[in-house]
Amino acid sequence: MNSLRRRLILLLVASIVGVVGLATAAVISVRGGGPPPELTVPWVAQQMELVMRLLPGPIPDVLQVQLTDHPAGGKVARPETAMLNDVLRRRGFDVLAVVSDKSDEPGQLASVRLPDNRWAIVEVPHIDPPRREWLILAGWISLIVAGATAVSVYFTSVLIRPLEMLETAVSKIGSDGVLAAVPEVGSAEVKATAHALNQLSSRLRTAMESRMRLVAAAGHDLRTPMTRMRLRAEFLDDERDKWLHDLDELDRIADSAIRLVREEVNQDAVEPVDLEKTVRDIEGEMVSLGHPVSIGHLDKVCVRAGALGLRRALRNLIVNAATHGKACRIDLAVANNRAVLTISDHGPGIPPELLNKAFEPFFRVDPGRLQSIPGAGLGLAIAKEIIERYGGTVTLENRRGGGLEQMVMFEAV
Repeated sequence: MNSLRRRLILLLVASIVGVVGLATAAVISVRGGGPPPELTVPWVAQQMELVMRLLPGPIPDVLQVQLTDHPAGGKVARPETAMLNDVLRRRGFDVLAVVSDKSDEPGQLASVRLPDNRWAIVEVPHIDPPRREWLILAGWISLIVAGATAVSVYFTSVLIRPLEMLETAVSKIGSDGVLAAVPEVGSAEVKATAHALNQLSSRLRTAMESRMRLVAAAGHDLRTPMTRMRLRAEFLDDERDKWLHDLDELDRIADSAIRLVREEVNQDAVEPVDLEKTVRDIEGEMVSLGHPVSIGHLDKVCVRAGALGLRRALRNLIVNAATHGKACRIDLAVANNRAVLTISDHGPGIPPELLNKAFEPFFRVDPGRLQSIPGAGLGLAIAKEIIERYGGTVTLENRRGGGLEQMVMFEAV
C-alpha cells in the first residue's frame, strides 16, 4: 500500500462507506424499534372505546379483539401502561388497562378490563422488518461500495495527475541532464506545474550549453600557448625533453577534454548493434596496433546503442586494460536477456578504496600523477558517459588472482 493512488482511493472509499453505513445503521435502529407509543397507544385506546360502546352487543371481527377471563401474560411495559390508562381516563373510561410484551415474538398486547370483568385484548401495532432484510442491506452496501470506488478512482486520478506529470518528465531526462518539454494543458495547477518544469528545463539547458562551451573553449585556447611553448622549448638544451614531455601531456588533456564535450553534444542514432562483431573488429584493430588483446568466449547478441559511440567506449576500456593491465582478454555472454561483456587484465588492479573514483575525469591511481604510460585520465569517464547514455552499465572489480575486471552490461535485443 505504498502507492499514493491506492492510499487516496482507500481513504475516499472508507470515508464514503463509513458515513453511509452509520446513517443506514441509525435508520435501521430507529425503524427496528417500531412506531413510538405516542402513535400506537391512542389507537389502542380508540379500539377499546369502540368495544366498550358496542357491549353487550356483538363485536365485529374487524376490530380483532379477543375477550378472555384474564389479561395477556408477559412482562408489563410500564410507560405504555401508564399512557394507555391516562388516555382512557381522559376519554371518560375509568377502567384498568395493562400493556405487556409478547413472550414468544416482538410486539406488545394491550389488555383492558371491561365493566363485566372480562378482559379485552388487542395487539399493539408493530411494523415487522422484511424477512430478507440482511440481503437487501448487503445489496445496498454493495451499491455504495461500487459507487464510492468509481468516484474515488476518478477524483484520485485528477488529484495525482500533476505528480504523474512530474514523474513522466523526470523519467524523460536526457543524457545531457535536461528535462523534456512538458505540455502546458489541463487545470490551472497542472499548467503552473508544467510551466515551472519547462522553465527549469530551459535553465538547465542554458547552463549545460554554457559549461560545454567553456570546456571546449578552454581546450582550444590551451593549444595556442602550448604551441608557443613548444617552439621555445626547441631552443632549450638542458630541459628540452622535460618541457616537451609536459607539453605532450597538456596536449593530451586538452584533446581529451574536447572529446568528452563532443561525446555529450554529438549523439549518434540508437539502433541494434551486433556486439559480437563490434568486439571482433576492435580486437583486430588493437592487435594491429601492437596491443596484447585476446578473445575468449563470444556469444552472438545485439544491443540497442549508437554504433560509433559504443565502439569508441569499448575501445577506451580495452585500451585501458591492454596498456595498464599488461594484457587483456574479452568475453561476451548472454544471461537473463542481458549481454555481459567482460574485459579482464593481469595488471596491478586498483586499490579498493579508489574503485568508486575510477570513472572520474582525470583520475589516476598514482597520487603523484607520474606518467609511465601516456594518457589524460579521461578514457574511462568518456566510456561511462557513452555506455550509460544507451542504458547500459559499466563496473570495475579487482580479480582474485590479480588484475582488474571491467564488466559492461546491456539489455539484449
